[in-house]
Amino acid sequence: MAGWVRWNMRVNWHRDDGIEHKDDILRLTFSGMNNRIFLSLILLICAALAIAGCTETQTTPAASPAGTATGSSGSSAAANLAVSPTDAVPDYNMVTVNVGEKDYLGNIPVIFQGGMGQIHVKKIDVTLYRSDGQVKTATIGINKGDQAELEGTKQTDRVVVRVSMDNGQSYTINDVQSPYRTRQ
Repeated sequence: MAGWVRWNMRVNWHRDDGIEHKDDILRLTFSGMNNRIFLSLILLICAALAIAGCTETQTTPAASPAGTATGSSGSSAAANLAVSPTDAVPDYNMVTVNVGEKDYLGNIPVIFQGGMGQIHVKKIDVTLYRSDGQVKTATIGINKGDQAELEGTKQTDRVVVRVSMDNGQSYTINDVQSPYRTRQ
């Protein structure tokens, strides 16, 4: 095993003649298979650290009264289309709202699916940020199966679902882009 790992340490010192001398006292060197194992271990650790931040799962909860919609016009359409992270909802308040695919007219169905926290839901607000800059809002009922249909565009729009609970807390449970699918 001698020769697989070598430790040295370098020391600089001066003699009386003024010449600088260098000696290796401690140096760690690997050779052969140890070098590959060491590098593989370093790569595995780096990969584990990179993946560790990407393990959070995203859930979709929400609920609210049924189908009223309003509209207003916005000035910065591109800025409104960027999605944001959703809130972490406690298990006892967890509800699900599905944002469906656009139909051929650009309409987006949003359906309340219920959940453990359904009895705590006071209101479900859905906001549609259209690619043309308009902002439309709707309210969904708090009973399982209640839905709203938002009039989107034939381009990519953004849908944000916010649930208000009976304890005063509000959670953003969905923030997704809704692309328009063309025939292929």
